[in-house]
Amino acid sequence: MNSVQTRSAERALSGGTWLIVCGAMLYSILTVTPLMAEHTADQWAWTAPILPLVVDAAVVIVVKLDDVLARLGGRGGWWPVTLRWMTGLMTLALNTADSALKKDLVGVAVHAVAPLLLIVTAETSLAYRRAIAAAVARLEEQRRTEREAAEQAARERAEAARRQAREEREHAAMLEREQREHEAALAREQAEREERRWREEQERKTALEMAERAERERREREREQREREREQAEREANARRARERAEREARERREQQERAERAERERAALLARGPAEGKLPEDEARAIVAAAFGAELSVRSAAELCGWSVGWVSARYAEHRDPGAGGAELAIASR
Repeated sequence: MNSVQTRSAERALSGGTWLIVCGAMLYSILTVTPLMAEHTADQWAWTAPILPLVVDAAVVIVVKLDDVLARLGGRGGWWPVTLRWMTGLMTLALNTADSALKKDLVGVAVHAVAPLLLIVTAETSLAYRRAIAAAVARLEEQRRTEREAAEQAARERAEAARRQAREEREHAAMLEREQREHEAALAREQAEREERRWREEQERKTALEMAERAERERREREREQREREREQAEREANARRARERAEREARERREQQERAERAERERAALLARGPAEGKLPEDEARAIVAAAFGAELSVRSAAELCGWSVGWVSARYAEHRDPGAGGAELAIASR
């Protein structure tokens, strides 16, 4: 039986017990109230229902507290038993008193049903609750034992799994260590081969660099030799060009000197002609004015030599002072 069925049985027991208690209480009030009214003063007749209510309240307290103690698995001692039986007997006496006083045995039997049923139900429900509580406790203990056994088995399985996992890890670690050692040995061998290959490569590179350096040095020496030869050739060419330029400049200076001397002779010849008797041709006059300007003669003296007016000679002098006017070029061209 599971916990759901147990709770269902407890609810059924509790519901049935309270139904019987409520029915017995109602029947007791209806039966005892007339009896109490007959044996109470008229002015206190309204208090007739109080006694059955008090007795029935004691019954309710006993039933409820027995229910709680049974659920908790405890016992209240002999006082609850005394109260339970005392309230039951009081209910029985009150319910059967009227019929007993009338010597009505059938009435006594009929009115004794509800109190006896209440007493027996209270005792039976208490026994049932204690039995159910004990059964539930045994079931919980069994479940706890099974749970502990399952937990112990789970712990053992977990420990076995951890032990197996640890062994597997150790085995894997050993394999990994061996693998690392093997890889390290291979790596060392590879490194040694690489180092040998690197040294050989370095030696080849060193030899190649030495050969290249020797070749570069040879080419550098050849280049320097060619540079020296080219510089020597350039120096000789520069010297030759310098000599040629000096000769050309000397020749030009001689030619300029000769031209200057010739121009000076021509200017002296033009100026030595004396005053003109008339107006000379313009070309000839321009040549005389140019010679006079070069000799720094006055405008009037130049006008007398060429026979032209002073204003015209002044204009030619202005042209010679400002070569942009083109007078000097014309004068030279006229010569």
